[in-house]
Amino acid sequence: MADLTIEQLSKNFGKTAAVSNVSLTIKDSEFLILLGPTGAGKTTTLRCVAGLEKPTQGTIHMDGKPINGLSPAERDVAFVFQSYALYPRKTVFQNMSFPLEARKLSQAEIQQRVTEIARKLAIDGLLNRRPAQLSGGQQQRVALGRAMVRQPRLFLMDEPLTNLDFKLRVEMRAELKRLQNELAATFFYVTNDQVEAMSMADRIAILNHGVLQQIDTPENVYNNPANLFVAGFVGNPRMNFLACRIDKSARTIIGKDNLWQLPLTGNQFEKAARHQGGNESVFGIRPEDVELSPEAQDNTIRAEVYVVEPLGDRTIVDMRLGSEVIKVKVAPDFTAASGESLGMRFELGRFHVFDKSSGEVII
Repeated sequence: MADLTIEQLSKNFGKTAAVSNVSLTIKDSEFLILLGPTGAGKTTTLRCVAGLEKPTQGTIHMDGKPINGLSPAERDVAFVFQSYALYPRKTVFQNMSFPLEARKLSQAEIQQRVTEIARKLAIDGLLNRRPAQLSGGQQQRVALGRAMVRQPRLFLMDEPLTNLDFKLRVEMRAELKRLQNELAATFFYVTNDQVEAMSMADRIAILNHGVLQQIDTPENVYNNPANLFVAGFVGNPRMNFLACRIDKSARTIIGKDNLWQLPLTGNQFEKAARHQGGNESVFGIRPEDVELSPEAQDNTIRAEVYVVEPLGDRTIVDMRLGSEVIKVKVAPDFTAASGESLGMRFELGRFHVFDKSSGEVII
């Protein structure tokens, strides 16, 4: 396997910047996921690594050696596409053996490699079938197997689970993670599905409009977002955002129309005091970090039940506070009537404050 280093990578298509000055390192045997919305520049980054696109600027190193000047075939990477790209008239065995035949390996070695990988992927009983005779999940496994038989130094995966139904996507997420651990392989995986990223990645790199926003473990990306975009993109339901301002003299955060306020701890106040931006800020808190109760408690804010959404394993309650709505994640047996007034308490150690202009985190 291999490690990969991308340094100040940019790719322009005419006057449009698809990728802007992206730098990141993928460690040997790491599962790194590049996450972002459609049009963020994820696939372009992957194609630059594969050699299918030529960077406008920047360098790409594999195991410390530059690969910018190498052809795709010389880079020894395997690309698993969203569309699977299987040969319709070839059998599963022929699809998987094709890259080995191109390398002129012996028939004995081809047979051994294909059979071994097919067994790992539980498709060894399908080797004589053609793609049209396979389900979407089976086709995805064949595409993955075709990449695996090559024993590449690096796996590049461009949203390979997008075409699967929900049940198969869940199954294949677990299967891909198991295979990556078993192979000790280096995976560079692209997706716009934050559940895929959170459940599979060792680290997540978040891209938006071609700019790298944050790179960290799934836990840190979720709990310590670098900016408003990351905070809003990762999490389901997404983080609640409320207009606020910081009153440094009173060491408090004050909500819109003075409807609520929260005290700042010593550490939170120190961070706020260092902030040199404008006074207008955005308060952020995740739905699971808000508590509802009928009685008043310390730091309780009165709000009105707007919508109740039972989801089986949990219930989401939309609370109206003035002109703003806050989503709250509660137990599945929670009941409340629309229009009912409840106490709402924010977990004091779990909120964030962002600069409204720059989007960067303050607290």
